[in-house]
Amino acid sequence: MHRAGGRKRASWKARSRGWVAAFTLLAFLPVTSPAAGQREERGRTPAAAAPVLGAAELTGYRALRRMHAVNEKFDQEAWLEAWTELDGSGFRFEVISERGSEYVLNKILRKLLERERELIAAGEAHRAALSLENYDFFVESPAPADGPRTVFLKPRRKDILLVDGRMVLDESGTELLRVEGRLAKNPSFWTSLVNVTREFATLDGVRVPVSTESIAKLKFAGVSRMMVRYEYETVNGRPVNSLAKRFVRSGAGSR
Repeated sequence: MHRAGGRKRASWKARSRGWVAAFTLLAFLPVTSPAAGQREERGRTPAAAAPVLGAAELTGYRALRRMHAVNEKFDQEAWLEAWTELDGSGFRFEVISERGSEYVLNKILRKLLERERELIAAGEAHRAALSLENYDFFVESPAPADGPRTVFLKPRRKDILLVDGRMVLDESGTELLRVEGRLAKNPSFWTSLVNVTREFATLDGVRVPVSTESIAKLKFAGVSRMMVRYEYETVNGRPVNSLAKRFVRSGAGSR
């Protein structure tokens, strides 16, 4: 019995090598506006008609990040809370609480934060931007009379930081609610599919991510999930007011 349990843990560790790569995406997704000049596709039109997403650029923040990762097949689960900061000097984090599987904590959740720090230090954030360099954009055709609007995202290259999916805007077409889809490139041999949903809110005129959910299918290890939520203390050097904080906690920012 002990030997079988040891084999199970070893198998889990081998199959989870792709987990960090699978979930190291959209961690620092900049939000820019789609622009004109896109080719047409059946049932879609170029995003020249897409509205400008007018929120100010997110250049810095201090936020409490709550992270939860789980793989049910191997009974591995962990929770981590950390203060995260981004400014002109780079990205930093301080873990304030953690519980659950030591392997998931040390080899996955902490590694994700370390990987984010490395990517930002290397100036790689532009690889995830919603920009013409990375995507072709297509608006839904015909546009709905009411309800959320859709802009489809077609990655211009295979990259684990890009998503083949869509942006969902509010009824006016001026507020980004979420980005959802699958990774444009599987991050490792062990990972067969990664789906991502990232929700946004606007705080004091600045668009910020408020949650990310990633679901990865790992070969021989089943489905792994990770949820990350953000509670902002400052955005672009300014304190976030209490009303805005309550707005995000209530989930109103991710309609």
